[in-house]
Amino acid sequence: MLDHPSPALSDPPQAEVTAPVYVYELPVRIWHWVMALAITILAFTGFLIADPIWPLQMGQPYNHYMMGDIRFAHFVSAYALVLAMVVRVYWAFVGNRYAREIFLPRVWSRQWRGEFVKTVRWYLLIEPETSKESGHNPLAQTAMFAMFLLGVIFEIVTGFTLYGEGVGYGSWSYDLFTRWVVPLFGSSQTVRTWHVLGMWYLILFVIVHVYMAIREDIMSRQTMISTMINGWRFFKDNRP
Repeated sequence: MLDHPSPALSDPPQAEVTAPVYVYELPVRIWHWVMALAITILAFTGFLIADPIWPLQMGQPYNHYMMGDIRFAHFVSAYALVLAMVVRVYWAFVGNRYAREIFLPRVWSRQWRGEFVKTVRWYLLIEPETSKESGHNPLAQTAMFAMFLLGVIFEIVTGFTLYGEGVGYGSWSYDLFTRWVVPLFGSSQTVRTWHVLGMWYLILFVIVHVYMAIREDIMSRQTMISTMINGWRFFKDNRP
């Protein structure tokens, strides 16, 4: 059960809200922190897999099995990330309207596009203040879709392509991914290179995401970081 009922689909437009709003339901908050942990482990272990000289130890590999442990942590984190994404996609259908924002930015809406431009001007310090946003602002929705969501999907596809090579011909990962992705990219090494570049793409997103969240929590008209902890968004003034 959820720790609080979902807000109705008839909630007022984002720019007009003044009362506290229950935005992120418990499954979304759990998903957020599971993804943060999984991406951290994947990035760290992925760096060691791509450049295994740094953790090299003396002696026979069977005495310490370090790279095997690193690969195991990478694979377990990858499966956790995939499972979390599957649950998140399911929750986009059954959760509140905020659960769908990162999957479907409302680019067809004139109001959304106007708020997008205003948000960009706010980040560039041109606008004196930002609108009140009960969910993600339009720029955050765009970044979550274009950088996070598409980046994670790309890493899942290329990652399981490389995984399929290891487990071998006839495995599910080989048949679902390796069989067509390697020819598409031209070679296994090209897939590996793009997989590493995808990791840095997600790292860049994480850096920007953390900076923007802290910046918004300090400078904007609504809470940000605490909302992903308790689910509630509070506003700092009574003006619409």
